[in-house]
Amino acid sequence: MVKNIFDSILGKSPARSEEDYMELDLAAYEVSSEDEPASMYVKIATISDLKDTPRVKDEVYNGNIVIVDMGRLKMDKVTFERVIKDLRDVAKDVNGDIVGLGEQKYVIITPMSVKISREKIGGGI
Repeated sequence: MVKNIFDSILGKSPARSEEDYMELDLAAYEVSSEDEPASMYVKIATISDLKDTPRVKDEVYNGNIVIVDMGRLKMDKVTFERVIKDLRDVAKDVNGDIVGLGEQKYVIITPMSVKISREKIGGGI
């Protein structure tokens, strides 16, 4: 027992076997959206062209929060700016909010009465 404590302190660890690990069934923790309908959903979208914006706008108008991956648009500055303007207009129309994350690679748009805090939690300054 004392040897095991010293081994763990000194970084020596015994070889692990399959019996030392436990298989997790994550499906048991997932809740099907069909089981309990929600009043609001968080949707994930990717915009790679201007024609992708109507679906995102519809989701926000329907009262959902949308996280948009804008990474594919970063090379086309004109289209990127136009899409951002469209998404800002939607957020303004519904009295929601919009914020860019990760040098605006991701954008979060919220519906009415949902505001995004600009204060970061953790991670230092």
